[in-house]
Amino acid sequence: MSLAPFGRRLCPVVAHSRYGAYDVISVLDAEAPPPDPGQFYMLAASERWGGGADERPFLPRAFSVLRRHDDGRLDFLFEDVGPGTRRLCELRAGDGLWLLGPLGIGFRAPEDDRRPLLVGGGVGIAPLAIWQDVTDAPALLGFRDGSHAEGAVLLRGARIATDDGSVGFHGLVTELLSEELDPGSMVYACGPPPMLEAVRALCEAEGVPAQLALESGMACGYGACFGCVVPTRSGYVRLCVDGPVLDAAELELVA
Repeated sequence: MSLAPFGRRLCPVVAHSRYGAYDVISVLDAEAPPPDPGQFYMLAASERWGGGADERPFLPRAFSVLRRHDDGRLDFLFEDVGPGTRRLCELRAGDGLWLLGPLGIGFRAPEDDRRPLLVGGGVGIAPLAIWQDVTDAPALLGFRDGSHAEGAVLLRGARIATDDGSVGFHGLVTELLSEELDPGSMVYACGPPPMLEAVRALCEAEGVPAQLALESGMACGYGACFGCVVPTRSGYVRLCVDGPVLDAAELELVA
């Protein structure tokens, strides 16, 4: 497991790309250890991050790394859903980004020669892209509409489902999963809680192991604030240090 250097560091943004409803920011972090797929970073813009006379300061946000390049560049995927993410979407080459990471426990390789299968929804496609770079696994991706589905190009050869039927299969990505799932599969999933709960229940019913990258509001990333606890069958765990990737079998359900 990659361990984060102590303290946050200021890194330069080197590129910005747009994929439909999503923004991808590339930042140079060549001196830090490379992240494991599924790990995350706490991110904050270096300027205009709230806290002015009439502003509330924004806490750093937790984001899974989308991809790491050989030259030390890290890619992060954002969607503008509020003032904090909007500020991150505005970053361009030459801006600064505070990074703390890599943090948490990422995906583990499949055992017993199982076939890895990736299942993602919305911005949850991010940790699956870097995992696909390692495993070359097929991907099933679900999106709200065609604009969001443009993010599917970030993974290779993905089958797509959209809620409105504008791209690919008209329906839920879990319907595609039910077609692809077999006893020799190992499922890796990240997305909104209802999707993850459907993946968990389907895999449990079919006796197929799954690893789920969960999402939760995080204030510190070090396990000190207990703001990201989730219930498991053996008690509460902190996603930032015990996850964000958990075995589906540990969960009664995904809230």
